[in-house]
Amino acid sequence: QVQLVESGGGLVQAGGSLRLSCAASGRTFSSAAMGWFRQAPGKEREFVAAIRWSGGDTYLADSVKGRFTISRDNAKNTVYLQMNSLKPEDTAVYYCAATWGSSYRSPAPATWNHWGQGTQVTVSS
Repeated sequence: QVQLVESGGGLVQAGGSLRLSCAASGRTFSSAAMGWFRQAPGKEREFVAAIRWSGGDTYLADSVKGRFTISRDNAKNTVYLQMNSLKPEDTAVYYCAATWGSSYRSPAPATWNHWGQGTQVTVSS
């Protein structure tokens, strides 16, 4: 059974940084794509970033390019989202996701098979 456990969320001032972690277990992830999504109150869940576990190719939403970086640590089976220059509009619950068989560049939440419980990120102005 796939388990994704996020951590690292919190309250930060605008311009600050946070690093989210997603610890993955329960399956071999070498052929998976891992992603981060976020959902603000009253809004739909939106794609943020993704990475192919094998090869490390990354894909980021335009809204976070130049500010966020996604990476993975094979030894720890963990995916990270480094968030710099945070803005109040980045405030949301951030979810880790995994998919096998779909493109890591797919922004549609429905194409991602497994989800973590989410971690709250709040950016104050």
